[in-house]
Amino acid sequence: MAKKVLIVYAHQSSGSFSAAAKNAAVEVLTAQGCTVEVSDLYAMSFKATATVEDIKGDLKNAENFCYLEETKLAWAQGKLSEDITKEQSKLTEADLVIFQFPMYWFSVPAILKGWFDRVLTNGFAFSQEKCYSQGLFKDKKAILSFTTVSLELLFSPTSINGDMNVTLWPIQNGILHYCGFQVLAPHIFWAPSAEDRESMLESWRTRLQGLLEEKPLSFISLDCFDDKTFQLKPDMHEELGLTVSVHLNKPQSPHSQMKPGC
Repeated sequence: MAKKVLIVYAHQSSGSFSAAAKNAAVEVLTAQGCTVEVSDLYAMSFKATATVEDIKGDLKNAENFCYLEETKLAWAQGKLSEDITKEQSKLTEADLVIFQFPMYWFSVPAILKGWFDRVLTNGFAFSQEKCYSQGLFKDKKAILSFTTVSLELLFSPTSINGDMNVTLWPIQNGILHYCGFQVLAPHIFWAPSAEDRESMLESWRTRLQGLLEEKPLSFISLDCFDDKTFQLKPDMHEELGLTVSVHLNKPQSPHSQMKPGC
């Protein structure tokens, strides 16, 4: 069966490297028989702020508005705004989601953060019972594909920008893995220049050929945490792995957020 791919694209310029990377993904994956859909957030004028306007009709508690709870109820009742439900429909159909963006302030652009905030609503994308390795999107894959301004050597554990593994943790673990996604190793275009533009894009095209079959990053299973206290079980404390080192404030293994199987 042909796979369905959603590309969530966050760049304003059609002449940007991010646009070229997005176009390459559309071309290669379509040639493989995939159905590819692009959410061009800037072209859509996608609203970045999570507000009361995202809910149609009356609120449960207008005086003490809680976005998390109100959107959960609105999702269940079919009262979310149309721009949110359109994106949720695309996400429901997708087998693979590619997030294509330039890194802003060690994170994603505000418009993409707004997509995470507004589209991944309580009930639709996660619940208290369905999260992390038991998450609602456990049958879907996701990948961050992004550009940086800094060279790779400036994102090492001893460099001024710090370890890229730490930078990616809130996005890959705190958003994608939390919703259950199988998170593929990110594709990072380190400070692309005119000279290496084509070689970088060719490397991306090559990776795209087998992207759907790639092994995802390893995360500690929810079963390794106590189901009442949500603390690591005692027998996990001596094992160093992707997330155990984070939870125990120990050094991470190299490339733990950037290479599968580490």
